[in-house]
Amino acid sequence: MKLESPKTIINKSAEDTFAFLSDVKNFEKLMPENISKFEVLGEDKFLFALKGMPEIVLEKKAAEAPNKVVLGAAGGKLDFSLTAHISGIAATQSEVQLVFEGEFNAMMGMMIKGPISKFIETLVTNMPEQI
Repeated sequence: MKLESPKTIINKSAEDTFAFLSDVKNFEKLMPENISKFEVLGEDKFLFALKGMPEIVLEKKAAEAPNKVVLGAAGGKLDFSLTAHISGIAATQSEVQLVFEGEFNAMMGMMIKGPISKFIETLVTNMPEQI
């Protein structure tokens, strides 16, 4: 399954946007309002939970300055990645798109497609205000 968020414009350079997204603590600022838990577990790992959903642990798997930050599932039964693609538009502007990829059975895919799509859309919608 591959889900892509809409692209969003950030009024910061690609380098500044990359630096923000590379620090896992900053993801708390991007979370939806229905977050019930957020906890930094290490320099590159955090846990979050949305109301009515199980806890998810994400860790930074890769980073390619200033164009890409890859987060992935840290343990658990599901294997997936969330990649932030960052493109510099101008000296003080960048564009970000989030891409969620994972292998799920058909039933699981149907259950999580809507909530995951809404989740990554909320993350990018909150970026221009927070970065």
